[in-house]
Amino acid sequence: MQENIEKIEELSRRLAAALTHKRPINPALEGPGADLWMKAGLGFMQEWMKNPAHVFETQVGYWTRAMTHYLEATQALAQGKLAPPEDPGPHDRRFSNPLWDNHPWFNFVKQQYLIAARSIDEAVAGLEGLDEIDRRRVTYFTRQIVEMLAPTNFLLTNPDALQRAVETEGESLVKGLENLVRDIEANAGDLIVSLADRSAFRVGENIATTEGAVVFRNELFELIQYAPRSETVHRTPLLIFPPWINKFYILDLRANNSLIRWIVEQGFTLFVVSWKNPDPSYAEMGMDDYVARGYLTAIDEVRAITGEDQINAVGYCIAGTTLSLTLSLLAKRGQSPVKTATFFTTLTDFSDQGEFTAFLQNDFVDGIEAQCQRDGVLSHYYMARTFSFLRSADLIYQPAVRAYMMGEAPPAFDLLYWNGDGTNLPARMAVEYLRGLCQEDRFAGKGFTICGETVRISDVKVPLFAVACEADHIAPWKASFAGVSQMGSDDRTFVLAQSGHIAGIINPPSKDKYGHYTSEAAFGDPDAWREKASFHRHTWWPTWSHWLARHSGGRVPARVPGAGGRAVLAPAPGTYVREPVTV
Repeated sequence: MQENIEKIEELSRRLAAALTHKRPINPALEGPGADLWMKAGLGFMQEWMKNPAHVFETQVGYWTRAMTHYLEATQALAQGKLAPPEDPGPHDRRFSNPLWDNHPWFNFVKQQYLIAARSIDEAVAGLEGLDEIDRRRVTYFTRQIVEMLAPTNFLLTNPDALQRAVETEGESLVKGLENLVRDIEANAGDLIVSLADRSAFRVGENIATTEGAVVFRNELFELIQYAPRSETVHRTPLLIFPPWINKFYILDLRANNSLIRWIVEQGFTLFVVSWKNPDPSYAEMGMDDYVARGYLTAIDEVRAITGEDQINAVGYCIAGTTLSLTLSLLAKRGQSPVKTATFFTTLTDFSDQGEFTAFLQNDFVDGIEAQCQRDGVLSHYYMARTFSFLRSADLIYQPAVRAYMMGEAPPAFDLLYWNGDGTNLPARMAVEYLRGLCQEDRFAGKGFTICGETVRISDVKVPLFAVACEADHIAPWKASFAGVSQMGSDDRTFVLAQSGHIAGIINPPSKDKYGHYTSEAAFGDPDAWREKASFHRHTWWPTWSHWLARHSGGRVPARVPGAGGRAVLAPAPGTYVREPVTV
């Protein structure tokens, strides 16, 4: 006991010291503007005046359910039954401990919470006088408050945490405090829950280990050429542009799920861009720089290294969006160095902002712009927090409960390790992307200006292969489909993969965990396309490989990194990917 008390005293001192380093709070990035709640309040008042019976009915419905359950619970106790009343409610995995069902106190807390949550959802759904965007925002932020107040998130109403504390004689709570202090220290005073054991992985040692070499480097990226795994390869090389909001090795976590390794095994000469993680000196780097000094430079380098006039290109997420801009720019200039394009979970039409609607309005974007001007970058901290709140139960509250209440160490999980290996965005680029593409939807509308040219989706005319994911909450598949429908190519293949933004893409044939859909239906209406689609139980990787092979020419002797006098600057995965993030 004395040892634990001493630990708590030491941890408390460390916690106080760590919190002194916390960055100044930007109120504009802590929640929506006050005008949103004023609109919601006015909507409620309008509903009250126009239809008081409906409001009254909603209130009576809540109190009826809450009081009925209260009376049933107290009646059971009055009869000497140490058991809760019947619990017919829907299963919620947050309440998986049997005590939530068979212990009178915990069942009462759970039921009252679920009754209140249901009533709040009904009240918000019934609000009138709000436009669609405001309605979606009020719904989202209300849901966040409801999830935050779940009884599982509090020690005295979490049976798992209380059981663990009793079993360990309080040791779990001490370890939980230690985990909390560690996370705050690691993030300069900010609280970001560690999702994975940071000591379990080393980039280039037990993840991102596919053989290759850096064959070009500038201030924006390193170009990695991967070593061949066959004696001959397809003539046309392949260049992958991963998103620069994350590090590229999501494509190369382990040998058995590495898309990079698998592509090389199919007989393609593969190059991958590894983006520089920018610091404040990159503040003025904009979309023009990423296209000219990133995309166009990488394309030219691959052509020079292989001696080919054309390459095939791949863009993932935001990198697919920017690849579309690049292809449109090249078409405007009458140039065709790219033979085909493949898009992974890519948005080019932002008319439907999906789950990001809550964050893409002026109150937040104005706050982001002000923060970028102050820091020179859009810090990985704000992006990680935003993405986490899109799945707050899975990425915030449940990990926090395990770490801080249960005292558990984070798991050695490579995907979650990558998820926490964040990157910054240059200030100018971040604001241009948010304003011109996400908010104003210029690429699908009046045109987006890039490198002195005004480009549109219809300017993308190369043969293309697009993969969207059925459960993608970042790039909704229907929005991705809408963009592909507007492209000017006569050769378009669209594939709908099962699962989400990451799992739907990283789905190796060795596992075949998720299938995919293809359809011969015309582009335009996504529901009509989906209705006529055929389901394939295996991953989309071989489907894409066959398509890519048809556009990659005959076989030539395999190309080795460094051949032909090209200097090898570093072994894969390079140096940029290992640099620690700042800001």
